[in-house]
Amino acid sequence: MGTTPPTVPAGEGADATPAPNWNIANILTGLRIIMVPVFVVFFVLDDHEGGLWRWLALVIFVAAIYTDKLDGDLARSRNLVTSFGKIADPIADKLLIGSALVLFSIYHELSWWITGIILVREIGITVMRFVVVKWGVIAASPGGKLKTVSQAVGIIVLLLPFALDLLWVAWIGWVIIGIAAALTLYSAIDYIRQATALYKAHKAGQA
Repeated sequence: MGTTPPTVPAGEGADATPAPNWNIANILTGLRIIMVPVFVVFFVLDDHEGGLWRWLALVIFVAAIYTDKLDGDLARSRNLVTSFGKIADPIADKLLIGSALVLFSIYHELSWWITGIILVREIGITVMRFVVVKWGVIAASPGGKLKTVSQAVGIIVLLLPFALDLLWVAWIGWVIIGIAAALTLYSAIDYIRQATALYKAHKAGQA
């Protein structure tokens, strides 16, 4: 997913021509958001059977995750990075991954406490991003990206129909998501540190 540029306070680099919000990278982000309800419907239609609908849910999830990598690559290579994209991209990720985790817990495929830890962190950090956006945009950190990757891999493993019948496959998914939960908490600390730095820079600029 590449190296994340450092956090830039709002207004910095104003001389550069900003990329338009209506660009291919942001369109892919929007497409990922649209894919979330499709994924949910396919998962629910399968009803824990591990049949065709489960496979279709897996395909939609993998395709949606791929758009995450693709839109990031396009944004960086074509200079299409926008403040909108920096906000919308992680929200799209959270909707997709959060939906999968909640569905797993509803169908007793994953403990609610794991889902709760991840969701509370994701919602909290998202709210914090909106609060501090007046001072600057907090870009996704390497730790945050690693967290997202581990969450996605664990979910893909658990989405495999085999995970419903083979305990060892489910265990692989649970271990990976457990690691993701730890990374989730670690990256939250990093985002709080960035938000604090933005606030301090803002207050120093007013002095």
